[in-house]
Amino acid sequence: MPVPRTSRVPWVNTASADAFRLIVTGGGTGGHTYPALTAVHTLRDRLVAEGRALDVLWIGTADGLEARVAPAEGIRFATVATGKIRRSSNPLRMLSAANMKDMARVPLGVAQARKIVADFRPDVVLATGGYVAVPAGLAARMNRRPLVLHEQTVRLGLANRRLAGSASRIAVSSESSVPLLPEAVRHLAVVTGNPVRPQVLAGHADKAVEVLGLHGFDRRLPTVYVTGGAQGAQQINGVVRDALGWLLERANVIHQCGPDNVEDLRTHAAGLPGPLAARYYLTGFVGPELPDVLALADVVVSRSGAGTLAELTALGKPAVFVPLATSAGNEQAHNARHLEEAGAAVALLGEVSADRLMDAVGPLLADPARREAMARRAREHGRPDAADRLVDVLLSAASG
Repeated sequence: MPVPRTSRVPWVNTASADAFRLIVTGGGTGGHTYPALTAVHTLRDRLVAEGRALDVLWIGTADGLEARVAPAEGIRFATVATGKIRRSSNPLRMLSAANMKDMARVPLGVAQARKIVADFRPDVVLATGGYVAVPAGLAARMNRRPLVLHEQTVRLGLANRRLAGSASRIAVSSESSVPLLPEAVRHLAVVTGNPVRPQVLAGHADKAVEVLGLHGFDRRLPTVYVTGGAQGAQQINGVVRDALGWLLERANVIHQCGPDNVEDLRTHAAGLPGPLAARYYLTGFVGPELPDVLALADVVVSRSGAGTLAELTALGKPAVFVPLATSAGNEQAHNARHLEEAGAAVALLGEVSADRLMDAVGPLLADPARREAMARRAREHGRPDAADRLVDVLLSAASG
C-alpha cells in the first residue's frame, strides 16, 4: 500500500555521553524498512522526553529502499556485502549458480558488519528482516551485543529464522506466530504487533473529499479503496476494471492503480454513465493523503503484505485481500488466510476473477452490520501501540 512520506525531523545532538546507541538493520522493501523507521522515531521521542539522546546507525544495502529512506531521515547509513537467496520449492534449484555466488558473499558481509558493530558499540541491534539483516545480526552475536528481531509476518522470514538462535528477544506481530517459532526460542518471544506510523492513524474522511475533489461521491453509499501498492497490481486492476460498473452501482471507488496503468483504466472508464463516472476516482499514486483516504474507506481491496495488514487492522477496516502469489515464502497468502479465519477479512486465493471479487465485496457493500462486525474483528488483531511495545523490548534488551 502506498505510504505518506515521513517528514524529516532533525535528530538531537548525539555527542552526549549518555546517548542511547542503536544499530538498525533490515530492508530491501517497505515491509522491512518502514516498521524499523517507525520504531527509531518512537525510540527517539521516548528518549528525548527523558532528556537523553539517540545515536543511530542503519546497516543496509546500497540498492534497497533503506538506502534512500535512512539518509533522507538524517540517519547515518552503512552498507555491507550481502547474498540474496533465490527461493524455490525445488531444493536442487536452491543450489543455482546465482545462489552459490551470492552465498559466497555472506562471509565478507559478516566481517564488514562485525567491524561496524565493534566500532559503533551499540546498546542494542534491531533486525527487521531482509537478507541484509543476516550479516549484521550475526555480527551482533560475535560482538556480544543484544540482538532484537522483529518479524512482521505470521511466520518467521528466512533471515529471522537464520538469526533466531542469536537473538536476545524476538518481537512478533501476532499471538499466532509464537507456536510457529522453533521450540528452543519461544521463550524469547514478545508479541508487539507491527509498528504503524502515527500519521496513518490520524486521517479525516472529509479532508479526503476536499483534497481529492470527490464531490461527485454519494456519501450515502460505502466507499471502496482499491490499491495494489505504489506501482499498482495488474491482477487487481484487471478484476476491478471488469467489475467496475457493478461496483459503482453500489459504492464510490477510489482506485490507486500505479502510474503506468492510469491511461488504460481511464480509457475504460470513459464509457461509464455520468453518475457512475462521478463516483470513480482514478489515480496512479496516493501519497500524503493516504491517511484521509483510509479514513474515508469503508472497504479496502488490496494485497496482503504485513504493513498493509498492520495499518488496516489498527484502523479496523474491512478488507478483501488478493495476495501476491510470488511473495517470499507465500507470506501474503498466509497473512490473508490468518485474518480470514478470524473473520477479520476475506482472502481471495488462487485464480481471481471479477465474479469472485463481486462475490466477496458484495455482501460487505450491502450490509453495514456485516462491515461493522468485520471491522470489530479486524481491530481485535490491530496493535496501534506496536511501536511503543517494540521500543519497550529494545530498552529491556539493552538493559540486560
